[in-house]
Amino acid sequence: MERGCSNNIQDQVPLESKIVHSYDEQRGTITHDFEQLQAEMLKKEPENTSEAHTLLQQGIQHQQAGEFVAATKLLQQSLALFQAFGNLQAQAQAINSLALVAYNSGDYKGAISYSQQCLSLTDNINDLRLRIQAFSHMGNSYRHLGNYEKATECLQNCLDIACSSGDKKSQVAALNNLGLVHKANANLQQAIKFQERSLKLVRELEDSLSEEQILNNLGNAWYTLGNYLKAIEYYQECVKIARKLNDYRSMIQVLKHLGNAFYALNNYPQTIQYYKERLLLARQAKDKNSQKQSLLCLGVACEALGDYSNAFHYLEESLQLSKATKDLKSEEQALTSLKSAYYASGNHVKAMEYEQMLKELGTKN
Repeated sequence: MERGCSNNIQDQVPLESKIVHSYDEQRGTITHDFEQLQAEMLKKEPENTSEAHTLLQQGIQHQQAGEFVAATKLLQQSLALFQAFGNLQAQAQAINSLALVAYNSGDYKGAISYSQQCLSLTDNINDLRLRIQAFSHMGNSYRHLGNYEKATECLQNCLDIACSSGDKKSQVAALNNLGLVHKANANLQQAIKFQERSLKLVRELEDSLSEEQILNNLGNAWYTLGNYLKAIEYYQECVKIARKLNDYRSMIQVLKHLGNAFYALNNYPQTIQYYKERLLLARQAKDKNSQKQSLLCLGVACEALGDYSNAFHYLEESLQLSKATKDLKSEEQALTSLKSAYYASGNHVKAMEYEQMLKELGTKN
């Protein structure tokens, strides 16, 4: 196992699909405030475009629900009507919403294309907030495509406009996201500098939800640097805020990070404590994927502690849940860990039984 209970396991947490100040838990990205701008725009629109506005609103609602195919269809219909009416402001908003849908659905090239169209329109309407959002989508998309130079350029443009217009919320997002680019490009110290600036600013704004995300990102950066004590410091602050916000998905995620960090320090009792807390929350949330991972991590941590009885118990439970959910990858991980634990305990006969199960499982793949 490498630096904690990873075993190449990644949380399959659904994307946070809310448009307002949304957070992508897997990517650590902070996006910008869309709903206020949308509401202001709708108040100004003439009645003859009411159908287009209705389609736009419906598209946004589907986007919020994570129904990206339906959202794209409705937003494209609204865009066609706004183009027919010659409403440049509404066209830009519809295109920007399409960029967000494309980004959240993993279509990064599409998000870049829509954002470029939005920027072309904003040259004529001089809407700084839409330009901020378009540069943000482009920068984050370029990061996922591995083009860090373009990502940095776009996000720096986003930051510059946010600073010149006094938009502190967008400054928070841009600084955080620039940090993510530097982290992805292995410039970890630079990543930390940007996210520390973002953290300082977000605390001035008393935006707990954004602060929670930035603390998690800082913990991840220090963890990658191998400074586990510093990582733990940020993760613990993050969990404290998540508890206040009743943000169970974030707690489930960060408790795993805390367990991994203590595992890397060979502090197995503390590791087990955090993994147990994560398991409890995952059960309350009926999150079977996180339950499987937590049980597996607990089994591995108990094995490291020499507590083989509990190790077998947790790993067997993880195995049974993996079978019940027809998750062959998790089943393989549980069998591998069970084989390792029985070998470590000296029970080679039992270990060979799991070795045979692994071979049989391999024929199914």
